[in-house]
Amino acid sequence: MPVGKTKDSGWQIGVSTTLDHPIDEVWELLASPRGLAIWLGEGVRLEGRPGEVYTTADGTTGDVRSFHPRNRIRITWQPADWDHDSTVQVAVSANGERTRMTLHQERMADATERERQRAHWKRVAGRLADELAMT
Repeated sequence: MPVGKTKDSGWQIGVSTTLDHPIDEVWELLASPRGLAIWLGEGVRLEGRPGEVYTTADGTTGDVRSFHPRNRIRITWQPADWDHDSTVQVAVSANGERTRMTLHQERMADATERERQRAHWKRVAGRLADELAMT
């Protein structure tokens, strides 16, 4: 099987980084309108209820699959120009005063989409780290 393709979840990608901030600060950013705008898209507020539907300013749609404070948010994610949805998860775990953050996406269409999304999530992780550095 090609790298990045799984039997059950199709094409997937994960991007992880360790941030020099405690988990509470990282989680506060991720779940805030400011943080959601960075990793999910402008114009979204999530209450954290499973089944909650969202639409970003650019037309990306989805729903909340799970929301566990200080742990993970799992959503479906479908940009306006895609003919399928995928699953995106942002997860955090404490490592002393540092935090491990992982952005994971599965159920992508093919290897090309996977590579495009890898670059996207790397940019997102960088933007989140930059935002935390300014606080």
